[in-house]
Amino acid sequence: MKSAAVVNFSPEKGSVEIREISKPAIGDDDVLLEVANVGVCGSDLHQWTSDHSWPVNYPVVLGHEFGGHVVELGSRVTGWKEGDRVVSETAAVIDPNNPMSRRGLYNLDPTRKGFGYGVNGAMTRFVRVPARCLHRVPDNLPFEQACLTEPCSVAFNAVVENSRLKPGDRVIVLGPGTIGILCAAVARLCGADVAMVGLEADRHRLDIAAAYGCEPIVGDATAWAQQRDGLGADCIIDAAGVSATLKLALQLVRPNGHITKVGWGPQPIQFSLDPLVQKNVTLQGSFSHNWPVWERVIALLASGQLNVKPIIGGVWPVTEWHEAFDKMHRGEVVKSVLKPV
Repeated sequence: MKSAAVVNFSPEKGSVEIREISKPAIGDDDVLLEVANVGVCGSDLHQWTSDHSWPVNYPVVLGHEFGGHVVELGSRVTGWKEGDRVVSETAAVIDPNNPMSRRGLYNLDPTRKGFGYGVNGAMTRFVRVPARCLHRVPDNLPFEQACLTEPCSVAFNAVVENSRLKPGDRVIVLGPGTIGILCAAVARLCGADVAMVGLEADRHRLDIAAAYGCEPIVGDATAWAQQRDGLGADCIIDAAGVSATLKLALQLVRPNGHITKVGWGPQPIQFSLDPLVQKNVTLQGSFSHNWPVWERVIALLASGQLNVKPIIGGVWPVTEWHEAFDKMHRGEVVKSVLKPV
């Protein structure tokens, strides 16, 4: 059986196309998942435009934000059955004996390989998934929303696990992309006052952030940062895809404050980190997620406490991937979702 797949076939810019691929064979510890929906991530766009900073095993099927139904079980798989509604984590390949993996922090295993760059992802009809990656999806949670568990988990890990916000904290989020808006939404759930900062071209995205109860700001956020006592914001969450925004974060954060860097940016920073020392600021990186984060996020999505519907700009068949990618790339939509055909 052949299915249409969105394949990134070389490191050259624009090297993504539809190809017909065979249904994958599964191992003893895997399941075969029939994909219901798959989200388009900024990293998919970066591989399309060839400005990414991670190694890719070409050719590879894109897509790591996905959910669907179990249709086949490996011989050693227990606890699952055909027809189960599931979403999958992204850590497709890990070393179970790595010290990070043994602590449950397999997301930080240096040998980890993920769907969509290390192994074939889910922008196709069938995907091979290790059973350890699966999480159950309640019947009341549509797959169009459930497939966004992954970016929600990135945001939850950044805001809750790595920023440790307190109610009443003043938080500035830099970069109104998917992750930035979701970080802002999670920060609001934590009881923080949140401002979302973007550019003039981001006004549509800032309006979506405002719907989550955030203060939208175009350009300079200094006045908002200093509004309470003149010292700056308690926490800056840097979700922009460039390195230079770290300098802005250092300007906006209060003494003894906290900066969480969740946005990727391969550029050299080319500025002094002295303010980090002078202000006694904590700088925290945040990468990916693990099992308990996913379980908590699914509960939030199923209960409606975390609503991803405002960020979904449309659902396209995988054969129309180019339009879905382009609309995200040009900022017309925050999140595109694909459906296999």
